[in-house]
Formats: sequence, C-alpha cells, structure tokens
Amino acid sequence: MATWPSSSDPSNQQPDAIRKRNKSDQIKFLIPLIYAPVLPLIRLTLRKQPVLRDRLFISVLAGAFAHGTYLVYPFVVISNSLRLLYLVTFC
Repeated sequence: MATWPSSSDPSNQQPDAIRKRNKSDQIKFLIPLIYAPVLPLIRLTLRKQPVLRDRLFISVLAGAFAHGTYLVYPFVVISNSLRLLYLVTFC
C-alpha cells in the first residue's frame, strides 16, 4: 500500500519563495477590472465636453496599454533571450 510522504520530510519541503505569494504580485492582474469600466463611463459622462472626454479617454487607454506592456515585459525578455540562445547554439 502506498503512503504519502511526511510533511516534515526535508525532501518534500518547498522553498519559501514558491510557497509565499506577495499580495502586490496578485493585485496587478486585477487592475484591468478597475479601468475597463472607467472607459465607457468617461464617454458617457463627458458627452458635452468632447475635448476633455477625448483627452481623458486617450490617457486612460494609454495607461491601460502601458500596464499591459508592464505585465508582458518579463515574457518578452525571456523569449528574446531564448531566441538569442537558440541562434548562438544552432547557427
């Protein structure tokens, strides 16, 4: 009969970096839930002020794209370094 490994077994212990999650790391994925409803509200509430409406809408949209770039940037760096490693290794 199979037995589960003991939690006190040192070979079963995970490093602290894997077990603990920082709250700020998780909240950055919830930010789109804040600015997504703000975009239509800007359009609806500022109908009579088109210059302010367009400037505010574009600035919030630019912030959303900047935030998306911030979230994707580590994967782009990893992808580029792997591509460079592939080129160096096989060419």
